[in-house]
Amino acid sequence: MMKTEKLNLVTEWDKTFPKSDKVDHSKVTFVNRYGISLAADMYVPKGAEGKLPGVAVCGPFGAVKEQCAGLYAQTMAERGYLTIAFDPSFTGESGGNVRYMASPDINTEDFMAAVDFLSLNDKVAPERIGIIGICGWGGLAINAAALDTRIKATVASTMYDMTRVNANGYFDSEDSEEARYEKKKAMCVQRLEDLKNGEYKLGGGVVENVTDDMPFFVKDYHDYYKTDRGYHERSLNSNGGWNVTGCESFVNQPILKYSNEIRSAVLLIHGEKAHSCYFSRDAYADIIKDSKYTDNKELMIIPDAVHTDLYDGGDKDYIPFDKLQSFFAEYLK
Repeated sequence: MMKTEKLNLVTEWDKTFPKSDKVDHSKVTFVNRYGISLAADMYVPKGAEGKLPGVAVCGPFGAVKEQCAGLYAQTMAERGYLTIAFDPSFTGESGGNVRYMASPDINTEDFMAAVDFLSLNDKVAPERIGIIGICGWGGLAINAAALDTRIKATVASTMYDMTRVNANGYFDSEDSEEARYEKKKAMCVQRLEDLKNGEYKLGGGVVENVTDDMPFFVKDYHDYYKTDRGYHERSLNSNGGWNVTGCESFVNQPILKYSNEIRSAVLLIHGEKAHSCYFSRDAYADIIKDSKYTDNKELMIIPDAVHTDLYDGGDKDYIPFDKLQSFFAEYLK
């Protein structure tokens, strides 16, 4: 029998964005196939009747549902979708006895468990379900779409391929056997230190202070996670970060191997000036390479936008919600 963990859920509104008067909001929980209970915010259009298309949202990697995912979910609910924004396993309000761990397998399963929840919801049309993944969860959303045939439409926004960045470093600057060996060696040392200390060492979230000589993307993340714009007390990136060994298994487990076999619709959205734009450009190329299913695949580049502009819209409402609405309207008929 599937059992759920007892989760302590915050009842008051504690999001980084204003509450909409166009939707009804509630907290819900569901369980993945590893027995981990996940916490989510559910948004339902006010006065909606009949079965609605459903959309599950998660990301960015190291964020919580009260940040970007919730903004996407609430906005899409305003546009007629029943949505959930969920915390991944081991983070936020979701369960998992070990905190601040990540797994390409378990985190892909988290998306599939969200699809389970939507499929069994009385207010959702189970044949009309889509997902949205933001940042690192964009790559995991594509991985879920390659595995879960119930997903009819997938949006990956300002995506990271977490396996690539862990194995190769930023901009593939550490793409060598020697560099990977040193990473793996350091994490193996850390595993023993954690066991000796009886706790996992945190790797640190986004830097507390920025200096002029830091790369732009470090400043970009600081501007979101460490300021009133996006700070949240449960966000890993806003605070202590993942465990040092939290992403260990991403190093040798690529997640996008069969992306060109995805039959359902996929839309990748990225900012032109985002440091991470190469992830979406390359992922799109892989999705359509030698594929029989290219007609419903699209890459949309947002002029002038940087990485975090697609978290909350930045200063120019860069998130193309009209495009998301038309995309889901077409493929969640």
